[in-house]
Amino acid sequence: MAEAGFLLDASALLAYLHREPGWQRVRQAVYQGAVVGAVNLAEALGKLAEKGVDTASLALKLQALGIRVEPFLAEDALQAARLRPPTRSLGLSLGDRACLALGLRLGLPVLTADRAWAELDLPTEIEVIR
Repeated sequence: MAEAGFLLDASALLAYLHREPGWQRVRQAVYQGAVVGAVNLAEALGKLAEKGVDTASLALKLQALGIRVEPFLAEDALQAARLRPPTRSLGLSLGDRACLALGLRLGLPVLTADRAWAELDLPTEIEVIR
């Protein structure tokens, strides 16, 4: 498994799985080493479960691809809470802030399909995939 070089938010992971615009960039990140936070994995898998996808099998496939799942820690919760005021006007969800908190902790660039994130001024790199 490659060392982690990118953090995927739920929208990037879903773009990859559905082959939506920007999916090739996520595929490249997966090959280079990718992490997804447990909160964002739950968000993506939950959306797929609503469509009848076997999420247990899919989770195993993601693991086989080398995508590492990173837990959400108490320090991430504090960081996500601190991120609420500066991100509220952009409509970022708890899942979004959980991803950003994880990106800050791990020091990894974050891949997202959410264009609003381009407006953020945070000490972590954010790459909008489309």
